[in-house]
Amino acid sequence: MNLTHQIRGSGGVMLSVHDLGLESAPVIILIHGWSQCHLSFERQTVLAEKFRLILPDLRGHGQSDKPLDSACYSSSRPWAEDIQAIIEALQLRNPLLVGWSMGGWVVMDYLEHFSDVSLAGIGLVGSSITTGKNLPPSAETVRNNPPAKAIGMYSDDLATNLDAVLAFVDVCFYQQPDVETKAKIVGYNMLVPPQVRAASRLRQEDRRSVAQVTEKPCWIAWGDHEQLAPAEMGEQALKHFPNSKRKVFQQSGHSPFWEEADKFNIELTAFADSCFSKLTEAA
Repeated sequence: MNLTHQIRGSGGVMLSVHDLGLESAPVIILIHGWSQCHLSFERQTVLAEKFRLILPDLRGHGQSDKPLDSACYSSSRPWAEDIQAIIEALQLRNPLLVGWSMGGWVVMDYLEHFSDVSLAGIGLVGSSITTGKNLPPSAETVRNNPPAKAIGMYSDDLATNLDAVLAFVDVCFYQQPDVETKAKIVGYNMLVPPQVRAASRLRQEDRRSVAQVTEKPCWIAWGDHEQLAPAEMGEQALKHFPNSKRKVFQQSGHSPFWEEADKFNIELTAFADSCFSKLTEAA
């Protein structure tokens, strides 16, 4: 199966959702990061040989609708309701919900509003359970003085915007992708309107209490050469999720699913297997 669904999310926003693998297989939902799209996970499509992979384009991103009202992005509920809409529309049973970077915030949005009761487990990759002023002090310093300035990606001036996107894509990787791949990544980053980028990123969230009441297994992963989501973010998440495990990818920056794809896929498969086996044992 290789389908693309159009699913109505929160507030009527139409979401483009890619669906790979056998309909009857255990489900992994992979949620991309800020200013990205489902193509971020091209190197994970091989997992569809064993799992059903659901790859949404988040609201404002990729081929999904892009309303410009900041209220569509600046709070947790629309993001959470979008994921719930996907789960309900596709009748997904006990999916494993994995988010990269801002996609991890969306995972936390979902947990805040819908809990983990219908999930097999969760994963956060290069992400955090707090944002803005709620970040650990060392992480807040990095976010406030990043190696690539996000503010340029909020600009309506095309040259300024494109220069900022190029710099941002560079710092997403320790092992840099080839020229053609980087061009593709810049291309789908440029699909996201500046207003959407600003409203999506400038959130002030504290999900420590949400993490503490999450009982399902949680996989916290990051790259050892991370420049955008320093290890303190992952350590904070590990401290608050009661049933969590870490994985640090030694030869990766912000994008271990691309930089060390084979290792990432092996580790994610092992974690997914453990989550789904727990469900079978409890049935």
